[in-house]
Amino acid sequence: MRHLLSALGAALAFTLGAQALAQQVQPAASVPRDPFFWLGEINKATAVINTDEGLLDKSMAPRLAAGVAKVISDGNQPGAKRPASVITFEPLLIKAAGEDVTLLHAGRSSQDMHATYRSAILRDKLLDLADQLNATSRTLVELAGKHAATVVPNYTNGVAAQPNSYGHYLLGQAAGLARDAQRIREAYVRIDRSPMGTTVLNGTSWPLDRKRMAQYLGFAALVDNAYDASQISSMDQPVEVASIVTSIALRTGNFIEDVMTQYAQPRPWILLEEGGGNTYVSSAMPQKRNPGLLNDTRSDASTAVTLAMGPVVQTHNITPGMSDPKDVKQNSAMVDAGISALKRWDRVLKAMVVSPDRALEELNSDWTASQELADVLMRKYKLPFRDGHHFASEVVSYAKTNNIKPLDFPYEQARRIYADAMKDSKYGNELPMSEAEFRSTLDPVAIVKNRATSGGPQPAEMDRMLKEARTQLAEQDAWIKARRAHINDALAELDKKFGALVASAPKE
Repeated sequence: MRHLLSALGAALAFTLGAQALAQQVQPAASVPRDPFFWLGEINKATAVINTDEGLLDKSMAPRLAAGVAKVISDGNQPGAKRPASVITFEPLLIKAAGEDVTLLHAGRSSQDMHATYRSAILRDKLLDLADQLNATSRTLVELAGKHAATVVPNYTNGVAAQPNSYGHYLLGQAAGLARDAQRIREAYVRIDRSPMGTTVLNGTSWPLDRKRMAQYLGFAALVDNAYDASQISSMDQPVEVASIVTSIALRTGNFIEDVMTQYAQPRPWILLEEGGGNTYVSSAMPQKRNPGLLNDTRSDASTAVTLAMGPVVQTHNITPGMSDPKDVKQNSAMVDAGISALKRWDRVLKAMVVSPDRALEELNSDWTASQELADVLMRKYKLPFRDGHHFASEVVSYAKTNNIKPLDFPYEQARRIYADAMKDSKYGNELPMSEAEFRSTLDPVAIVKNRATSGGPQPAEMDRMLKEARTQLAEQDAWIKARRAHINDALAELDKKFGALVASAPKE
């Protein structure tokens, strides 16, 4: 009788313990999604699926599930160790539930389990990157709207080239980031595939339900080929993400360098607002306000490029499946570096002080409008472009030699230069432009306003592109939220099923 009471007491203790553990299982969204987390989720899903499929003894399953729940609960305590590999995670399971818990390992390997958590973590990191990319892009687009009518010089080969709307320039930058956002969406589809159930190279004799496993872990699809799953695809992923991080970092650096050129001028038309860590005073030269934020942003971009080279170099000249490029910490750090660069870029955009008057003064001090002379002569007066270009070039040469600015150029000198340039031309040597037309043709504001090119800086096109850019940002934001919701909903469903399994011990 004493033995019977003891057995009943043990069964009751197990039942109460299992129910308590079921209540302790923390929602997936409340803990860090590190390798330990995903190893726990994989074991939870295995327990649920294999019990339902008859691959795990239903009378034993609650006890094994309770052991999984205990390991997860212990690891979620403050300061607790969170093993990141199957071979260090499994001993904790054995200690919590006994040797029988290794029945969960049916048809599994560290190869497919690690490949799965790497994909899951990289998937989360891509969404974090997409989120910050959207935030920085939104700042770009809204700043573009603010400066749609601000006319500034644009540069090619480091030399002032043409007048342009600063808003148009910023929308061009945003268009580049929109392609990076597209690359993230495309890469995400390839990463959002579950390798679980493929074991090492060619699968297993166990009839595992790979699709259901993928669903519980929030994956949209499977890596179809078992060899591809952990040997090829898992090496591709960090390399592809590295290319996206590289692209974002290069754009960041390009923009910063463009702004930095202004700091070499005694009177820049674009500066950083002083204070708030944006600038700092030189220790020796009191007149200097060094653009510390620009320097830090460029440094972050360079760090991102450096880290992004890692997976490429590590994947080079190794046999398929080797672990060299797969390190979770390194690949996460690479994405985090890209996020940091974008965050600082966002700070730069919010700290910039643009002077439209100074920008216009800069334009009117140089001959960035000279191409318009050739364009108007060709469009309105049918003069071949090369002839008009030759005339405009001669005007610029005379102006620079005599230190004449565009708004001050003598109309009579323009007529003389035209006559000389066209003396042997069948089109005549009389400048067809009136003085008023000659001067309006050199007006940078009019040039920008009168552009007719689709995608140009003219007001109608700016309105259209701003509207489309805002729509794209909203769609990208919805895409990010939908992907996160899909993962969270899947993990919540797994928590529900697993909690029921843990609590399903027979009532003695």
